[in-house]
Amino acid sequence: MKEGRLEFINAGWSMHDEACPHFEDMINNMMVGHQFLLKEFGVKPRIGWHIDPFGHSNANPRLFADMGFEGFFFARLDHADRDQRLKDKSMNYLWRPFEKHFGKQKQIFSGAMRDHYCWPQGWWYDERFPKDEPFVNDKKLDTFNADSRTKDFQNYIN
Repeated sequence: MKEGRLEFINAGWSMHDEACPHFEDMINNMMVGHQFLLKEFGVKPRIGWHIDPFGHSNANPRLFADMGFEGFFFARLDHADRDQRLKDKSMNYLWRPFEKHFGKQKQIFSGAMRDHYCWPQGWWYDERFPKDEPFVNDKKLDTFNADSRTKDFQNYIN
């Protein structure tokens, strides 16, 4: 883990939502998880991650900034906000929680997940979505498509 081959994300005992709705609970929740990781593995998380809590407030990114996190990523946001961010290409941004009070001293790189927490459209290749072709990287197979599928994925990312 110290070599960077495995990354712990968020590392609270749980994500903040109904389980930890109060400020003190948020702090204690993260403290328990972070102390465990530091003791057991000697690592400190760098990224906040809330893919499916039913809401978060400015308190979360502010706490994560105070904890030294480099980024905060989440999936749930208001549909109108999401639509506007997609239009403006601002799904990633520098969040300054409580900017009125703290100015730029409390800020964290943040990203709202484009496809909620699902895989990108066109990559739903399981038995429920047979129309999307799987990634095949064995050149001996007639269905080899790694080159074209990689290009498709690069186009999606760009």
